Order: sequence, then structure tokens, then C-alpha cells
Amino acid sequence: MQRSLLFKIAIVGLLAILLFVPLGMIQATISERIHYREEAVRSITADSVSEQLIVGPVLVVPYTETWEDESFDATLNKTVRRQLSANRKHYIYPNDMQVMGNIDTDQRYRGIHKVLVYTGHHKIAGDFMLPELSSMIQKDNPKAIITLTEKPYISMGLSDTRGLQNFPTLKWGEQAIEFKQGSGLSAFQRGIHASLDDVELASAKQVKFKIDLDVDGIEKLSFAPLAKNNQVKLSSNWQHVQYSGRFLPSPKGRTNDDKGVSATWNISSLSSNAQLQMTKLENAGAAVNMRAGNPSEIGNPESAASPIDVFSVSFIEPVNIYSQADRAVKYGLMFIALTFAAFFLFEVLKQLPIHPVQYTLVGLALVIFFLLLVSLSEKISFVLAYLTASAACILLIGIYLANVLHNWKRGLGFAGALTILYGILFGLLSSENNAMMMGSLLLFAVLSGIMLATRKVDWYSLGQPVTDSAYDQV
Repeated sequence: MQRSLLFKIAIVGLLAILLFVPLGMIQATISERIHYREEAVRSITADSVSEQLIVGPVLVVPYTETWEDESFDATLNKTVRRQLSANRKHYIYPNDMQVMGNIDTDQRYRGIHKVLVYTGHHKIAGDFMLPELSSMIQKDNPKAIITLTEKPYISMGLSDTRGLQNFPTLKWGEQAIEFKQGSGLSAFQRGIHASLDDVELASAKQVKFKIDLDVDGIEKLSFAPLAKNNQVKLSSNWQHVQYSGRFLPSPKGRTNDDKGVSATWNISSLSSNAQLQMTKLENAGAAVNMRAGNPSEIGNPESAASPIDVFSVSFIEPVNIYSQADRAVKYGLMFIALTFAAFFLFEVLKQLPIHPVQYTLVGLALVIFFLLLVSLSEKISFVLAYLTASAACILLIGIYLANVLHNWKRGLGFAGALTILYGILFGLLSSENNAMMMGSLLLFAVLSGIMLATRKVDWYSLGQPVTDSAYDQV
């Protein structure tokens, strides 16, 4: 007697496991759609502009050290004096720098995929503390003579200069100087620079500067805090942002309302290694370029070849339909298991046989929900897609079970239980931080319900053959 019951349990369990195959196929479809979206981002990047990283401004002072060297010449058998020289660059970082950025976002499409792009209007101001020329002498050449061989210049690294929307102008003291192509940096070659004609280094002094920079980008904007004191304030009309990098904005400097978001970073050189990292990159710039094999990666915060402290703001969609759908599919097996468990309990408690084919059809209907969710959410909002897909599946299963269970009230009861289950799943998807707690509470509640419902069941008496009058007793 018990063998037939155990056999039925094994069949139901096997069906549940087999339904994991179509669930896996749906999950593979979601992964494929995610890949297509990434291709859309790459396509727009290739056609227009990429993520932006702004480095600088940095004052670069090219100079030559000249010194005399004495060495013994064995051929001449005497001490010979030679005059040696070395071309070097001295890097001066801003003392104080303030960045006021206003970022406007827009959307571009590749097929059904939407990608966020932005235009940043940045007003950069601050000051440089110019050093005395003699202070640049290397410690190992205290008697060297320093001469300026080229004009000093202000350099700014920009990861994609295609995003420049204006012809930036540098206000250096009272001078107005136009920027030119190329950063003039060894490590971060992409960017702009402005040559300075009159730079006096006879004694240390302070010079103020201003730069207006309008630049386009896609999805993410990053800054390297190279100044001694950095204050960056960014505001945007897009409400949904994600902050990342080595530094997060100040808690008191963050706002998020119907008009958009605003964030402020206050970073000092005491908390950042950006100056030291940048100087090391510059000093080893040519060699690093050769080893990296891709000079455009130099200065990229994601590149292992050139680590540099940065902070970033990413403009994201409020609901990523593919990540939400992927998370939903992971609960698919639990959906099927709970539904099959309810069927099996109903079958053994009410002595109402349910054929394995009927189990399979209901399981497939549950699986189709996830495919409907993905396809609909690509056309309409995720919430509306979820409501439409779940309502369709609940209605289908409810009508089907009303006939399978020979009573429309039973079909309505199962439809109501499914409605609750879909509602709980939506709660799990909407509250990612509490998903584990909610899922564990759900499983505990289901197990408690099963144990309470079957606490008086004599399992040894179950498994008896079903008579023709069984349907009349339920």
C-alpha cells in the first residue's frame, strides 16, 4: 500500500526536477538579453562617446638639469670632467580645487534597449602654488643648474575627447588661454592642454585658475581627486544614481527629491593617494605604456596597469528588468515545489487523484509566467508586466484546476493561494535587502501550515486504492 504512495511522491518530485530544465532555458534567455543590452552600450560607445574619467588639472613644468660629473678615464689615465644633462618634468597639483557640475541626462536606443547618456556642465576653479625653480633640483644633484626648456602647460586627462561639447578656455590669473589637443601626460595621453607663456618661478607664488568644461558621456562619470583640497558638487535631473569608487559623497551633502539628485565630495590629499599614484604613473609612463600594450587604458580606474584613486557617479535605470527577472527565475523551483506540495496534500487528504500529466501542465504554466514577465517587461513597465503575466497565469491555472478538482471553489482557492504567492514574490523582488528574511519566513510559514494540516493524519493508512465512490465523498 505504501509503495504506491512513495511511488507517487517520487514521480511528483521527478516532475518538479524536470521542470527545472525549461526554467534554465528561460534563465539562459535572460542572460542572452543582458548580453544584447551590453552590446547596445558598446555600439553607442563606438558611435558617440564612452564613460568619462576627468583627471586634473595638473601643471607640468618641463625643465633641464645640467651638472658636471668627474670620473677617472683609464685610457687617458686621468680624471675627466664631463657636463651632463637630463630632461625632466615637474608635476604641480592644485592647492584648492572646486568643481560645480550640472549633469543633464538623455536616453538613446539600440533596438529595444535603452541606454542613458549625459552632458556635464562643469565649472572648475582653484589655485596652484607655484614653486621656486631651484626647489626642483633632484636630491642626488645638489649642484645642478635648472633651466626651463619648454613652456609650462596645464594638462587635463579625459578618457574620451569625443565628448567635448565646447572649446574649453583656461583663465590663468588674468590671461585667457585656449586648450589644445592632447593631454601632454605620459600616462594619460588622451585629453587637452594649455600652454602658459609667462610663468615666473623666481619665487613661490599663488595663481588662481578657472575652467569651463562641457563634456558628454555614457552612464558613468569619474573624477580623480588630485588637488590638496578637493570639493566636488554634482547635481543632476536624473533621480536614480549609484555612487562608487574610493570615496563616497558626504552624508550631509546628499539630496534626492523630485527635482533630481545632488551630492558633494570633500576629499583631501591626506585621505587620497591620487597625487602619488599619478606622479608614479608619469615617471614610469613610457615603460607602462609599452607593458600595458594599450595606452588608452592608462588612467582607467578599471585597469590593473594604472591604479589611481577615483570616485564615480553612475546613472542607472530605477528597475533593471533583466536582473529582476533573473532573480524571479531563481524562485521558480520554489514556486513549483510549493504548488506540487499543495496538490499532493490535497490529493492524499481528499483521496482525489491528480494525474502526473496534470501536475506537469500546471508546472509548465508556472514556468511560462517567467517567460511572459521578461518579454512583456521589454515593452511596458516591469510592475505592469508582472501584474499582467501573473494575472494571466493565475486565471489559466484557476480555470484548469476547477475542472481537474471537480469543483470551481477548489480552483478558486488555489487561484487565491497563487495570488498570495505571486504577491510575496513581488515583495522579494522589490526588497532586495530583505529578500533572504522574507524568503525564510515564507518557507517557515509553508512548513508550519503543512505540519499543522497533517498533524492528525495517519500516514500508514494512506495509499489505499481509490474507489469509484471517492469523488462522491469529497
